[in-house]
Amino acid sequence: MTSSAGSVRPTGPTRRTSAPRKRGDDTRARIIDETVRCITDEGFGAATAKHVAERAGVTWGVIQYHFGDRNGLLMAVVDDGVTELLTSLSAVDVGELGLRQRIEAVVDTAWRCYASPTSLAAFEILRATRGRLGEQSLEHLLQANAAINQLGRLVSDDPADAGVAEVIWAALRGIVLAQMIMGGPVDWQAERRVLIEMVAHYLQRGRGRS
Repeated sequence: MTSSAGSVRPTGPTRRTSAPRKRGDDTRARIIDETVRCITDEGFGAATAKHVAERAGVTWGVIQYHFGDRNGLLMAVVDDGVTELLTSLSAVDVGELGLRQRIEAVVDTAWRCYASPTSLAAFEILRATRGRLGEQSLEHLLQANAAINQLGRLVSDDPADAGVAEVIWAALRGIVLAQMIMGGPVDWQAERRVLIEMVAHYLQRGRGRS
């Protein structure tokens, strides 16, 4: 029996075509992961295309295929880091929480975001390149700054308290820097208590509360 001339064969992805695509996606993800690890372990300067390729077990040609060049690879890390940051910050729900509970929720969320290896690598790339990656990197900085400011408004929507988010973020940067210099984890719970107490005291004093 022959098929009719008007019959149409399915054109969706088959197992044969989807397998290479998945391998390609896995390779791309592995290269990004190794770039993140390289930057957090060895610093931005070590993340040359050659060194990342060696760490990921691929050739320079593979990096070119997926990212075009080193700047494209760095931008992919920034994309992932900022997306992760924005997703986490947008998910914070303080609801009807009291002041101290709001501060705790914001500090914990900000720490998870900032201490994430991908976010650390993304911010290090943005700091080191200072806009040389093009308009997209500048847009990411604006997005991150807007998200951080929004995070502060979750603690207090009083314009007089607009600097709270910057204080929290600066404190977390200092903690992460100390951790990198020491080469080991800091006592986050102790640092967390001090930061929460400091922010709570500042806001309560400003509002005339005991």
